[in-house]
Amino acid sequence: MNEHVQRPPAEIRYAGELARLREDDTDPRPPGWALSLRAARRFVLGDEKLGISRKFVGDPSLIDRSLVSLATNRGLMLVGEPGTAKSLLSELLAAAVSGTSTLTIQGGAATTEDQIKYSWNYALLVAEGPSTRSLVAAPLLRGMAEGKVVRFEEITRCPLEVQDCLLSPLSDRVLAVPELTGPESMVFAREGFTVIATANTRDRGVNEMSAALKRRFNFETVFPIADFETELMLVEAEATALLKRSGVGAPPRRDVLEVLVTAFRELRDGQTARGDATDRLSGVMSTAEAVSVAHAVGLRGWFLRGEPGTAADLVSCLAGTAAKDNPEDLAKLRRYLEQRRRHGEQWRALYESRHLLPG
Repeated sequence: MNEHVQRPPAEIRYAGELARLREDDTDPRPPGWALSLRAARRFVLGDEKLGISRKFVGDPSLIDRSLVSLATNRGLMLVGEPGTAKSLLSELLAAAVSGTSTLTIQGGAATTEDQIKYSWNYALLVAEGPSTRSLVAAPLLRGMAEGKVVRFEEITRCPLEVQDCLLSPLSDRVLAVPELTGPESMVFAREGFTVIATANTRDRGVNEMSAALKRRFNFETVFPIADFETELMLVEAEATALLKRSGVGAPPRRDVLEVLVTAFRELRDGQTARGDATDRLSGVMSTAEAVSVAHAVGLRGWFLRGEPGTAADLVSCLAGTAAKDNPEDLAKLRRYLEQRRRHGEQWRALYESRHLLPG
């Protein structure tokens, strides 16, 4: 069944690795954890001896600090630019700590407390009145009752009063259900419960967190990948996997990916590899966006011509990434393509195909 699922959760994709880590794990574990801190670290960063793949490319000390935070009585807040793999990291950490990553709340302007805490089966509520049978547990209540990690994606997209429903669960480790009576009216968190939240730095000021809620989280910043070769390797690996799942019979060309990653880094930083100034786009030119463009280039080349995509396909696929936030970004991208006459077959193809940019 899982082979027909577009993206199974981490605990399903890496079930074999998690099983090997549990079998080999002799270190002490925090109460309620499925793995020790060192085993959880191996799951995220990889271990060749045990055949554990590396799943997150970033600062290993970030993983150490994050795991220590999760072992305390505070939540973990991952902040950073869009596309820096905050959601992936929260998923991996939840799978390692709890064995499940699916207790997830997606934050947004329309997110309500019911979607976070609990709601009711109204047919049963009318017929029987409030009871545990008519109660419909949302991720927060389930995470507390089962002792699991709850993931709260894009928390600053939620209204302030909705965010603050986390205050009591994170401080007193209790969730009140006032509609019920007796012991069932209070849900006390079991060992292992905590919250991993994510927030984009570009969303700061949209719904700034209250000082009270901030105090209940340890903040960690996830930075973009600094090294070119590391970013290229990641884009190649992720794009190859996506293309294979999409039925493409050829891996992406490395020389095309080199052009893609170089262009993304230069448009992101406002500076070429040689140190020349260039236009910086206001849109998100992240590693995740680069993977998406590499996927589109491969699909375009394979299904339209039966071959891996080229830098000419790259021009056609870049527009949808570059011009999301600001119409001026398309003009900046056009200037970039017109100025970048460099040596190499794919750089020449990029320059010669600049007319394919729409608009």
